[in-house]
Amino acid sequence: MKIVIDSAIPFIAGVLEPYAEVVYAPGDSFTPELVADASALVVRTRTRCNRELLEGSKVEAIATATIGFDHIDLEYCKERNIEVTTAAGCNARGVLQWVAAVLVMLAHRDGFTPAERTLGIVGVGNVGSLVKQYAESWGFNVICCDPPRQARENLDFVTLEQLLTQTDILTLHTPLDNTTRSMINDRTLSLLRPNAVIINASRGEVVETAALLSSGLECAIDVWENEPNIDKTLLAKALVTTPHIAGYSLQGKANATAMSVAALARHFNLPLEGWYPPQCTPTTPQNIDWQTLNDTIDNYCNLTAESAPLKNGGDFEGLRNGYSYRTEYF
Repeated sequence: MKIVIDSAIPFIAGVLEPYAEVVYAPGDSFTPELVADASALVVRTRTRCNRELLEGSKVEAIATATIGFDHIDLEYCKERNIEVTTAAGCNARGVLQWVAAVLVMLAHRDGFTPAERTLGIVGVGNVGSLVKQYAESWGFNVICCDPPRQARENLDFVTLEQLLTQTDILTLHTPLDNTTRSMINDRTLSLLRPNAVIINASRGEVVETAALLSSGLECAIDVWENEPNIDKTLLAKALVTTPHIAGYSLQGKANATAMSVAALARHFNLPLEGWYPPQCTPTTPQNIDWQTLNDTIDNYCNLTAESAPLKNGGDFEGLRNGYSYRTEYF
């Protein structure tokens, strides 16, 4: 059995070698020739798993060490009976702490308390639910929009249009699919208050860059349209400019790798399902009050420092691949 693994996935080297031939390659260099005789792939978002890559191959399982799946042609994989697993939820606390750092940055700059701002959350899954929980505990007025969950669970959510008209700070935590692509556009941006701030740590294509620029609204951006070829005007304008690393915590990466290994263990009946990287201690979730957050967050996620390399002309992929993972602390 052969397994091809993205060489940027941490902690996985040596884990699967006792059970398979393992080949490591950069995520953007997977080719049909490389994967032709592979039984499984372990990928990140930079590998497009589609007919072009997979046609005629032996691949029967793809584990993506990411929460998103827009880089995988799910319909084609279903036709081919290729099992696809994601690491949904793996980095939720890492993203939460990145969003928390943005909120603290804005509060320090603008002199507001949480009770004076309405936070609108679009997408209330693994990440959005945590942002909701903590933001409410900090005192923000929180409103939520998640049509799929609303349809399933009849929750106290609002429509996107209702949310946008009431929001001071908009934070996006949706997957990228046909319903969310270009969801934030000229029309929807026009519904926001003139001083609203947009936070995007979901997928770049959820927001139309041209519309965001023409709106004049302030933004904190971790994910960008057309990565790594991002818009330089948006880069110059944005308050926060990180290279798709909001979820790049040590524990988030360890969780993602462990979930990918577990998926292959189940599929191929390998004795690895309970494996977790020994180099990392899982996060112990805990509450944190607003004052303590203000006093501590820069020690773990200093967004002024983390924004500077990309804003100053750094290479997007180089910064992302060489990023020093943050430590989650709540």
